[in-house]
Amino acid sequence: MLIGNVGQEPEVRYVDAGVAVAKLTLATTERGYTLQNGTQVPDRTDWHRIILWKRLAEVVEKYVHKGDKLYIEGRLRYSTYDDKNGIRHNLTEIWAENMEMLTPKSQSGKTSTEHQKLVDETVKPSPLPSNQDNSSPSDASATVDDGVFIF
Repeated sequence: MLIGNVGQEPEVRYVDAGVAVAKLTLATTERGYTLQNGTQVPDRTDWHRIILWKRLAEVVEKYVHKGDKLYIEGRLRYSTYDDKNGIRHNLTEIWAENMEMLTPKSQSGKTSTEHQKLVDETVKPSPLPSNQDNSSPSDASATVDDGVFIF
């Protein structure tokens, strides 16, 4: 579970049979504090890669923007890939299973509460794609090794 702010405009792609996949970065911050001896401990910000599928990705495409505050629930996915220069990279991503928009918005005359109700009614958590045959969840042009998305 994470609560944080979207770091840049989300990227949305459509893969196999029009399935939407969204990628965004989420910043979470631990607030700084002062120790009893007067030492200042600064804020610490961590960045997270979030992957959203299907209807969640479609909602992200329509309503989520840089700076918005989100609540995300999901699973960690670890993978590695080799770039063009042969350098191995390790990736940690969070594949979202649930999302709540925490930034109040109004759209086309709706109040923030009405807008959130519309989103709540539209977004039903859906299971992540299953890889029953251990194949990639999308076409090869959108993935690199075991479902790692490079946008």
